[in-house]
Amino acid sequence: MGNTPGRDVGCRYAWRDLLQRWSDEWLDPVLHEQERAEPFPDAVRRARWLGTTGVTSGELGALEKRLGVSLPPSYRQFLLTSNGWRSTTPDIHRVLPAHEVGWTRDLDPELVTGWTEGYQGAERVGDEEYFLYGKAQSPTTLRPEYLPHTLKISHTPNATDVYLLNPCVLTPDGEWEAWYLAHWLPGAVRYPSFWDLMNDEYEDFHGERRAQQVHPGTDRTGGRSTA
Repeated sequence: MGNTPGRDVGCRYAWRDLLQRWSDEWLDPVLHEQERAEPFPDAVRRARWLGTTGVTSGELGALEKRLGVSLPPSYRQFLLTSNGWRSTTPDIHRVLPAHEVGWTRDLDPELVTGWTEGYQGAERVGDEEYFLYGKAQSPTTLRPEYLPHTLKISHTPNATDVYLLNPCVLTPDGEWEAWYLAHWLPGAVRYPSFWDLMNDEYEDFHGERRAQQVHPGTDRTGGRSTA
């Protein structure tokens, strides 16, 4: 994976900058009321920060021990910056704090069953299609056999929109593939890392807000191609 804006060669990710911009836009008094069923709590407004304090190194180590894995660098650094997050977009209610993170097969077995049973008998997607990221990717190029092994890191009540980290696909620098899975997609939108997923989610969110300013009422799919 090539260099990504906001990340240096030492795999340090500019989470604070990204998340602060995200907070500032969500808390915009002109637009946020139109996009949330309820306003953010007063304490969040005063802090102008949708996250919390980051985990300690001990808490991060305890999470990795509980899961039995070393977590990918961008996700580790996210947790060190903020232990969970309020809404990233109107479709994702929470990025989970460390103590709520777990394997998808344990936290949401119905999600796993629903997707894996639907793909039974389907031909396995080849590498040439699978390892295609960006706008040319189709959500249908999913390998459902990976789903039970993914890490569930978000939650949205009464919806299937979810962020997953896939340890079955690793980059040379230790990143896990990241998925955006939802019932309205014919599969998942996949990214080389959690950092890439969150940047795309921010751009999608940012674009929706700009569209609302120019064309109120616009419904925009953004970076998550459904083609």
